[in-house]
Amino acid sequence: MEERLPVWKALSEMYLDTELYDYDYDQIAKTLAASGFTSKELKEIDLYEVFPVCAKNLLSTAGIWNGFNDDYLYKTCKKAYLHKNNIFFKRKIKLLSYLFSSTRKKNWAALDNRLKRSS
Repeated sequence: MEERLPVWKALSEMYLDTELYDYDYDQIAKTLAASGFTSKELKEIDLYEVFPVCAKNLLSTAGIWNGFNDDYLYKTCKKAYLHKNNIFFKRKIKLLSYLFSSTRKKNWAALDNRLKRSS
């Protein structure tokens, strides 16, 4: 789990109540590239471990904009990690992610380009 925390933190940046700029994507991609996870694994970590925890921030009128607390991320993303193989959890998350599909696609397009350059 400890090796996932930097990945969770980096991916959680996509769910802050702020606009991401090139510098932000560069920093996120740098952390993700250093993690040793494949692009496919990173997308699954995002979808099943980070998205369920952080996406609701995008719906808040006064969402978190300066970063999620490390303890909160560790506890809640770990809990999501432990549920990610549950068929009902997966279906629920896929349905919810459909609501955010344009945002997630935009973010991952920016990250994929940077991850390809760093490999």
